[in-house]
This record gives sequence, structure tokens and C-alpha cells, in this order.
Amino acid sequence: MTAAPEAPPPKPRARSRAKPGTPPHRAAADLLAPPPNAAEPITAGPIAGGPIAAGPEPAPAFAPLATEHLILRPLTAADAAALHNLVNDWEVACTLANVPFPYPRDLADDWIAATARELAAGEAYHLAITGWEGAAEPLIGVVGLRCETARRTGRLGYWVGRRFWGRGVATEAAGRLARWGLANLDLDRLEATVIEGNAASLAVLRRIGFRADGRGSEMFRARGGRQPVLRWTATRGDLFGEAGTPPRPAPRAMGRGATPPPAVQPPPVPTPRTASLPLGFAAPPPPPGPGPAAVGAPAAGASGAGASGIAPGAAPDARPLVLVAACALIDRDGRVLLARRPEGKTMAGLWEFPGGKLAPGETPEVALIRELKEELGIDVTASCLGAFAFASHAYERFHLLMPLYLCRRWRGIPRGREGQALTWVRPERLADYQMPPADKPLIPLLRDFL
Repeated sequence: MTAAPEAPPPKPRARSRAKPGTPPHRAAADLLAPPPNAAEPITAGPIAGGPIAAGPEPAPAFAPLATEHLILRPLTAADAAALHNLVNDWEVACTLANVPFPYPRDLADDWIAATARELAAGEAYHLAITGWEGAAEPLIGVVGLRCETARRTGRLGYWVGRRFWGRGVATEAAGRLARWGLANLDLDRLEATVIEGNAASLAVLRRIGFRADGRGSEMFRARGGRQPVLRWTATRGDLFGEAGTPPRPAPRAMGRGATPPPAVQPPPVPTPRTASLPLGFAAPPPPPGPGPAAVGAPAAGASGAGASGIAPGAAPDARPLVLVAACALIDRDGRVLLARRPEGKTMAGLWEFPGGKLAPGETPEVALIRELKEELGIDVTASCLGAFAFASHAYERFHLLMPLYLCRRWRGIPRGREGQALTWVRPERLADYQMPPADKPLIPLLRDFL
């Protein structure tokens, strides 16, 4: 995994944008009210942790993440006392792998300073969970995501102070950070571990979209030994939905006694079927030897195939055909513009060529002119769009046919108008970016051409 694109400058804290008791925090008082009865600890993962060498605390450059009721922001030195009060509780500490008990007060200062350094380096994102309680914005807990570069994997962890259990805080906070991580960091997979017996935390992971991935054991400092844990995992498909399916809605906070949804099972992975050819070139003949019946005109002397080219008894592909037009914008330096699918869309976090679906009656050129204006705010004419190649890919629920156009002239400066990140990439670096399956076969063609 490589470092994520540079984060935008930090936004003002939520309280500077809205008065207490107004949206999006209007229900925070109910959310933070003491639960009616005790609950199992809402914790997972090795965060809020062990001793780390103290050092100067750099200013974090991270825009806080908002949910319906909560704010997830970088921890500061001012949070140390509240963090110590919440985590220095056996019912919380005993479920966290890297937390000692009793929890020393000075360890809170050292750990918060370390989280700022890791956040600035893009190594880990440990965030304070806060919410409105009257005019106050108390610390509720911590949620974190540690990046493992070589594996393109993030380790999700979270804990909530006992006073706030049973209000859906962990579901709302952990779900928000998990979706943000897959959509904005160079991650393909998230992992989490939960100590056996922590049913509340397992329910949190299920609601977010995680699925069980085996068992193991980890050292728990507060318990003084290794303990059995359950391993859970999630991919983009688990959190955002597969291509052709509606995006998964963000989980809402659930009160005590609510019935959680069943565990999300991953859909079957279809056998990839992708093809791409430069436009204007004929497909090469199939290799000699036996093989599946080709779809198309039958060879001379062949018999038994209908006009569709499908042999008798073979079922035609019933998936609907979806037409999408894409454009490779090329600047004066020969770089290609890629856009990152934003959080909330299927395959969020993957990079793609700008474009979109053809509306009824549209040609690919007309669709691109419209899409580039809507997505990037630029004006393009049909005469500046050159057909270059096409991709044909079978997703699970539909078959995608996507012509790719090249464009070197446009009016305006491309800007992400739908929340998507943009980047200009050298042709030889295009393969370094994670892209949807349909886009990948176009990369070598484009690289060789440019």
C-alpha cells in the first residue's frame, strides 16, 4: 500500500458550524444519555494502547468525519484526562489487547502524542469519538484504523466508555471510519479481532458488514496472557456492495434491545470475463483445438448454430447489457486523469476514467460531454473526443460494454464536483492504481499508445 493522497486542510470543529441541539446533532442528547441497563463491552482491536516513547505532538492535518450523531476527530492533549477516566475501567480494558490495567495516567499523554505522529505519517488513524450532550462535547471513546502497507490491509479497532454502552455509538463510529478508509486510503481489505464472549462487539461488526474469518489468539496485557479471539474481515463489496447492486446503507445507531440484522454473506465471486481491443482492429482468431462454442457468426461449414452463434442447448447470457462511456483526459505532459470513486458508491476507493452511463437516446460522445461537465466542470466538444478502445466485462449482475475515448483539449480546470479525488498519472504508473475489473485491460493499450 502507498500513502493516501494528501488530506485536505482540517475543517472547523462541528460546534463552530452548528449550535448544540441542531442537526446533525439534534439526537445526540438521547444518544449520550445513560443506558437503561448494563451492556457487554463494545470494543474490538488493539487500540488505545500500550507504552510508546513520548515526543513532540505535530499538528494533525485531518478533516474530522461526521456521522448523524457523532464527530470523529484527531485526539489532542486536552483529551488525556477524559480518555484515562474512560479506559481505566476493567470492563473496557480487559477486552483490548494492548491496554494494561490499571491504566497509568501519563500513558494517556504519551499515547495521544504518538497517535498524532502516526496520523501525520499516514500510518494509523486513531480518532476521538465525541458527541453533543447539552452544551458539552464529551469524549465517548476511540476508533482507529492501522494501515499495513505491504498487505494493503487496515486493522480496525474501537472502544466506547461504559457510560455510553447500548446506544449504537460503536456501530456508527466504526462503520464511518471503515467506509472512509476503504474509500480514501490505498486499502483493499479490513480486519478486526474480538475476544471470545464479547457478543456486543460481534454484533457491531455484523451490522457494519464484516464477516467471520476464523479464530486465533492474541496477547491481552490486562489479562496477563493469550486469549482466544474471533477474526473478522471486510472488503469493498462487503461494505459498499458489488457492481450492479445498490450501495449498502450506512448502519444507524441502534438502542439496547434492537434486533441486529443477520450477518452479511459475501456474494459468489463470478469468473472474470474481460476483453478489450483497440477500436478499428479485428479480434484475433481463436486458438486451434477444442474449446467452448464461440459467440458470433459460425465458421464455414459449421452446422447447428443459430443466427446468434449460440450452439443448440447453450443458454444465452441473461444479464442486461449496460453501456458506459469513459474518457482518458491527457494533459500537455502526457499524464492521464483518474478519478477515485467516492464513499457511498459501489467499488468506492477504486480509480477509474471519468465518464458514466449512456442515457436513453444518447451517443457515447453526447454522454461524455454531459458527464464531464457534471463530474469535472469542464466543457468538451465531440470533435475533441477520439474513439480509442473498448472494454467488455461480465459482472455478476450485468454485462458492461465501455468505449474509451481520448481527449487532449477541453475548456476549464477539472475539479471533482461529486466528492471524488482526482490525480494526474504518468502512463507508466497507471498499473499502480487499483481500478475496477473492466478498466484494467485498457491500461496496457493506453500505456503503449502514449
